[in-house]
Amino acid sequence: MFQFKIEKEVKNPIFKETKLWDLLVIGSGPAGFNGALYAKRKGLSVGLISKDLGGQLHNTTIVDNYLGLNDIEGSQLSNQFLDHIKRLEVPIYQDVYVESISKIDNNFHITLSTGEVLKSKTVLMTTGGNPRKLQVPGEQDFSNKGVSYCATCDAPFFKDKHVVVAGGGNSAAEAVIDLSKWASKVTVVHRSQWRADKILLDKLKNIPNLTVHLNTQILEVNGESVMKSLTVLHKTENITTQLEADGLFVEIGLVPNSKLVKGLVNLNEKEEIIVDSNQMTSLLGLYAAGDVTSQPFKQIIIAASEGAKAALSITQYLNTQYKGE
Repeated sequence: MFQFKIEKEVKNPIFKETKLWDLLVIGSGPAGFNGALYAKRKGLSVGLISKDLGGQLHNTTIVDNYLGLNDIEGSQLSNQFLDHIKRLEVPIYQDVYVESISKIDNNFHITLSTGEVLKSKTVLMTTGGNPRKLQVPGEQDFSNKGVSYCATCDAPFFKDKHVVVAGGGNSAAEAVIDLSKWASKVTVVHRSQWRADKILLDKLKNIPNLTVHLNTQILEVNGESVMKSLTVLHKTENITTQLEADGLFVEIGLVPNSKLVKGLVNLNEKEEIIVDSNQMTSLLGLYAAGDVTSQPFKQIIIAASEGAKAALSITQYLNTQYKGE
């Protein structure tokens, strides 16, 4: 017995009017906003779909490394991006999420959480990722109150302070190098052995204000209004101690939000979307930009630039390769 899925009528007035979009952008972080902006300025019919406007920017306290802007709050920067998009009259389908994406003939069918189906010639995935958490008591309570997930972003705020880096891979080693230029003392706590590349570990040997605790596990983040200490377990001796510190940088990787296209495009071993130099995935017409992709540097300005590059590449694709409706 065959079951036919009945597509619900699109309720959003602006999205109802357009039967086939040139581009639909999924996600509304820096990559999504800038991709939509460049596509609009290129004259494409572009719409943006987002469950939560702003992405990870709203979890960032202060941004001090975006060219031309000094000490701006993450939420404020996100709102400025949004204002720019609104001035260009880019339509936004807000408070919905995408349940599935399929490609039928030359076009993409995007099923929303409401059951509605939107159709587009191309898709830009900018769903970002989330920092991998330690999942210990106090971590969430002191997020942005001593607990950080981006040394590049927040190192200057810990000048002359004692900070702890959780992790043992390349990102943790790089965080140590960045933080050692600002902090009075850096302590690494990792539950097993180093996994970072030798070239990075060799550089750590020359950092005088570094202490390393391997085979050591963080059990809890402690404090009052801000973080004050960590409860750690030294697994070799089976001893639990308190480690006083002003900050904790969790550098144990990123979880990309790529489940939507798993099985549809090529992913790497981290489940990041693999893209070419034009931000195109392995599926013709489907592009990706920002933290959800395999590019190694997860920064606001890089995500924004990739969104712009994707929009320009999409315009070129529509002009030269798209096979028609």
